[in-house]
Amino acid sequence: MFKSLDKNLNKIYKFSGYIAALFLIFVAIFILIGISSRIFNFYIRGLAEYSGYSMAAASFFALSYTFIEGGHIRITLFFEKLVGAKKKFLEIWCLGVASIFSGYLAYYFLKMLIISYNFQERSEGADEILIWIPQTSVSLGSAIFFICIFHQLILKIFSK
Repeated sequence: MFKSLDKNLNKIYKFSGYIAALFLIFVAIFILIGISSRIFNFYIRGLAEYSGYSMAAASFFALSYTFIEGGHIRITLFFEKLVGAKKKFLEIWCLGVASIFSGYLAYYFLKMLIISYNFQERSEGADEILIWIPQTSVSLGSAIFFICIFHQLILKIFSK
């Protein structure tokens, strides 16, 4: 059962990376449309905001995929000096602290999303989009990141 759960969670992290890539493509599209609109003298409201929302979504969806692939800044130089139980203890401690902070982050992004939805807040940009729409991707990305770190903590605790 745990192998199946591990396999499915890793698929979610990889899919999250694909979603991040898609949002990066959206950033490029919005920027190219913005440049084209200036050249051909027409205006599309909110392109800069949509580009920013897409960049935020890409950043947060990429967190879990990047963590699994080892792309985050790590203290590997320090870990290389340790062996055995000391190394495992320090890795568990680091993953525990990271779980606390990422859980805190995910909780408050979700709380912010719920408040924005309840009050029907709108962006201050030219398009006045409901702000909970772009906040959903940030909340979801941070929740997946928390699950990813907690998953790695559990794996490290039960590894031999």
